[in-house]
Amino acid sequence: MGTRSIPRLIKGRLKQILNGAGYELFNRRNGYAHDGLLTVHSDHFRNDPQFRAAYARGIKASAGVDPHFEWRVHVALWAARTAAKLPGDFVECGVNAGFISSAIMQRLNWSGMGRQFYLIDTFEGPVFDQFSDDEIERGRLNIARQAMAAGAFVTDMDRVHSNFSEWRNVQVIRGRVPEILPSIPFGPVAFLHVDLNCGYPEREALRFFWNLLPPNGIVLLDDYAYFGHGGQMEAVDGFAISTGIEVLSLPTGQGLIIK
Repeated sequence: MGTRSIPRLIKGRLKQILNGAGYELFNRRNGYAHDGLLTVHSDHFRNDPQFRAAYARGIKASAGVDPHFEWRVHVALWAARTAAKLPGDFVECGVNAGFISSAIMQRLNWSGMGRQFYLIDTFEGPVFDQFSDDEIERGRLNIARQAMAAGAFVTDMDRVHSNFSEWRNVQVIRGRVPEILPSIPFGPVAFLHVDLNCGYPEREALRFFWNLLPPNGIVLLDDYAYFGHGGQMEAVDGFAISTGIEVLSLPTGQGLIIK
């Protein structure tokens, strides 16, 4: 047996052992393995200069922190570019540091779009009294409290305004969803991004904005299919069933609705 055959034998045996135990051998050098997504399929979009610039702008918004969720941002940029062909403004419910919205504005050259981008958040972290009993039982409230204590949520409004100051037609609005929504003079909404980490406000945001979306309007749900966020999926599915629509569950953990 040649020495070159030994690594192949070891790899083959290791693969058998792992498969028998319910695991998969994955070579990270030949695929994408971030943010809960492992795939050997093409991630060519990561080499696109416009994507790289948009992703870098998101990192800048996050004060240099890279969450390594390129595929999630890729989906968001596709959704935003598709929605940009429709009449209407853009809305993000759940902004935090502004990674996704900053990446979108960079990609679309937002100041030249001639429409508004409404950025709505408490900028105080999650609203703890909005969590359902089921979400509390699943541990989502404790996770939110721990994330808040660890500084995962941006509360510095000067930082928020500074981040978005380079673009025109951006409305940063501080308040709770859904309570704040009726006070905002929305027109048609072509793109809605929802990332509220809790089922109740996400469902109510969909209920509020649904009639403001034109045909083919885009709704992107950040955590719809994400591990551990079943309460949000159930809340959104309740709205979807009542409206006669279906949510596309994505392997990134996101959910997509095209009206």
